[in-house]
Amino acid sequence: MKLLTKQILNDFKKQGSTDKKDSKDIRIIAKFFNPAGAGTWYATEYNEQDETFFGFVSINNDFTDELGYFSLYELTTYRSAFGGLSIERDRFFGKHYLKEVLDGGRP
Repeated sequence: MKLLTKQILNDFKKQGSTDKKDSKDIRIIAKFFNPAGAGTWYATEYNEQDETFFGFVSINNDFTDELGYFSLYELTTYRSAFGGLSIERDRFFGKHYLKEVLDGGRP
């Protein structure tokens, strides 16, 4: 599965920098997840030059969840111990905002 499509890239460009935006106004553009275990990445920004995302990362849905940077390389090279499954994009992820995950929701 392609993690990034032209439409998703356009959505990242349209949103632009989220530095000065309130979390209720920052749309989560893409949700990536580990189908064989822990790990969900909610991407709100993408830098095409260095192929890095900014967003919310929830590995165990606990105190270690955080806002931060993660790379496309990390997502595309991961293979699980369960048959070598890779990170996938939630193709049915609706319109959600960063505030939802910061408040504990995991859409």
